[in-house]
Amino acid sequence: MFSGNYNMTLDGANKALNRLVEYLLRQGAAVRVYSPTVSKPAFEPQGDLVSVPSFAIPGRSEYRMPVGISAKTRADLENFAPNLLHIASPDFSARSAVRWARARGLPVLASVHTRFETYPRYYNLGFLETPLEAWIRGLYRRCDALVTPSESMVEVLREQRMSDDISIWSRGVDRTLFDPGKRDLAWRREFGIADSDVAIAFLGRLVMEKGLDIFADTIVELRKRQLPHRVLVIGDGPARKWFEQALPGGIFAGFQTGADLGRALASADIFFNPSITETFGNVTLEAMASGLPVVASAATGSTSLVQDGVSGALVPPGNPNAFADAIAPYLTDDVLRKAHGAAGENRSLDFSWDAINQTVADTYLRLVEARARPEIKPEVRSEPLSPSSGSRKKTSRM
Repeated sequence: MFSGNYNMTLDGANKALNRLVEYLLRQGAAVRVYSPTVSKPAFEPQGDLVSVPSFAIPGRSEYRMPVGISAKTRADLENFAPNLLHIASPDFSARSAVRWARARGLPVLASVHTRFETYPRYYNLGFLETPLEAWIRGLYRRCDALVTPSESMVEVLREQRMSDDISIWSRGVDRTLFDPGKRDLAWRREFGIADSDVAIAFLGRLVMEKGLDIFADTIVELRKRQLPHRVLVIGDGPARKWFEQALPGGIFAGFQTGADLGRALASADIFFNPSITETFGNVTLEAMASGLPVVASAATGSTSLVQDGVSGALVPPGNPNAFADAIAPYLTDDVLRKAHGAAGENRSLDFSWDAINQTVADTYLRLVEARARPEIKPEVRSEPLSPSSGSRKKTSRM
């Protein structure tokens, strides 16, 4: 597996990749991960992690850009002798790895975790969006198949002509962490949030591509309408200072993880996610599992999770007035807020990590078998890998 960020920072994409690797190892597969590394990673990685050459991204030094694969990496790959390659970001190392795999007749799977082509618009570089999309397409068209977290993202990738073989690798939620029972009124009071206050939460990395400007403009509109509320920001990042200035009076709880994150999210009342860059939206699912109604952009990810008018509201992206219109009823109607929160929690019960990760294993097996027997197009396996297939599993290298 080649990843641009396997454990440098903590985000939904690399948490999903680590969960996948942990699951594959439990099934008896051999997995080797190649990614940039840092001296102080956000968490311990699952599986064997090999560092690849990289440089710090200007202005975003918490991330590193892979620049290819060195002779040492190639030798390590040859020694590991995989029978399948998985790339998790469309970067320079992934491109080199795909060429390496193609030269050896190995199947390649790409997982699509975020809409990288949309990022330039948040940094006044929108003219780069079309050529970046074409550059990514050139890589994905050389892969045997793509997996992505939501049906809405499958549709986008098909419209962009990224691949003819695209399936869903959804996301799960840890019910031991995210649950309405984690709500803590004493914790709220420590931040000055009264028991009767309605708190609107933001959760995620504080970077502009998460829609921070739309979030702030929406809050300004709610204040103009004199609708009482509090703002609870959970997370940290390079745009925190900008966000604090745009949200005077907002409560910034900082970076939270594990049980602390579950408590913070359940202690809010409404979840607001204006982002359009997610392919799935782990934070949206976590908010739903925490019993919060969700107001989100009608964009990839959220449209596959939120039922408009049932568990929240889906709003055309980039429209602060429309977002304010959608949030307003939840500020004034306790019954509606609780009913939609309960519906979202019920929907979140459908997402089991092991079942979800087995779909990726199924795709691996399908691609390996198809490459070995190109005259036959095998059906996708529906049953999990079983202990009785141990001898085969032990020789599978991914």
